[in-house]
Amino acid sequence: MNDQPHSAAPPLISSHEFATVADLIKRMTGIHISSNKRAMVSGRLAKRLKALGISSVDAYCGWLQRPGNAAEQDAFISALTTNMTRFNREDHHFTHLTDHILPGLAAAARSGRRVRLWSAACSTGEEAYDLAFRVLDACPEAARLDIRILATDIDKTALGTARAGVYPAASLSDLPHGFGDRHLERGKGAGNMVRVADAPRDLVTFRCLNLNGDWPFNGAFDVIMCRNVTIYFDEDTQARLWRRLADRIAPGGALYVGHSELLPEAIAIRFTQQERGAFCLPPDAPPKAASITRHDTAVTPAPPHTELTNLTPADAHRPDNNGGLG
Repeated sequence: MNDQPHSAAPPLISSHEFATVADLIKRMTGIHISSNKRAMVSGRLAKRLKALGISSVDAYCGWLQRPGNAAEQDAFISALTTNMTRFNREDHHFTHLTDHILPGLAAAARSGRRVRLWSAACSTGEEAYDLAFRVLDACPEAARLDIRILATDIDKTALGTARAGVYPAASLSDLPHGFGDRHLERGKGAGNMVRVADAPRDLVTFRCLNLNGDWPFNGAFDVIMCRNVTIYFDEDTQARLWRRLADRIAPGGALYVGHSELLPEAIAIRFTQQERGAFCLPPDAPPKAASITRHDTAVTPAPPHTELTNLTPADAHRPDNNGGLG
């Protein structure tokens, strides 16, 4: 018999409280939380209420919506989104990108054309850096050309990890052979951490963005990865987001979606599906968006880099998806 004390699970919030929380997170982010997530929501909100000394979910939700509580709104969103990602996730997408998309984009950049890639719902950054690794392998001189990667997520906590670009060395096991040596640096302190090298970091700009809100940039992207995100939205929200993303693909560009996601038929017929989850727009397709200007979010310089020495796991990694609920 085990006489060790057990931590009591937090009390299950009521159906009314759950409905209040579900309505609030949907209005803030577009995320739909089904009723079978009530225990998860109870546990995660219990931590916020304890930290703030608030006694009820209704009081917390009311206080959360008052002016001046933007920081706690960010914490609320972070608490209810589980970031599940890893390097080289759904590797067939990166194989397709490397074999069929990047050679043409590298040639276009060398001829002077702008090239833009977007990791939409980038979570803790692995997907965005994966893109940068492949870009540099296809075009080592990318830093001297007009190639940029925009990486966005609604979770500011996850974005902090992404900007730091520091991960446990064990997380590199899914990368193809040689990627770690070419694109990451090992730290000198405890924790066995690695940091993304300067060359791939310099290609990526991280920004906070709600995919269901306004997009503060114009124009088209040559590559958009938006994977395993729309499964957390209702059907109308999914359809609207897929349409917006499809309209941002440049002629000849590619949209990559997650293994459990489907494009609506009216959108899918505009593309050729070349690989599972890889949808390519014909080069002669009429463009839907104007060209991105040099002032676009995607070309803003990246923030200063995190020092590599004496990093610990606390500096680095959260579990991963591209911004969905667990």
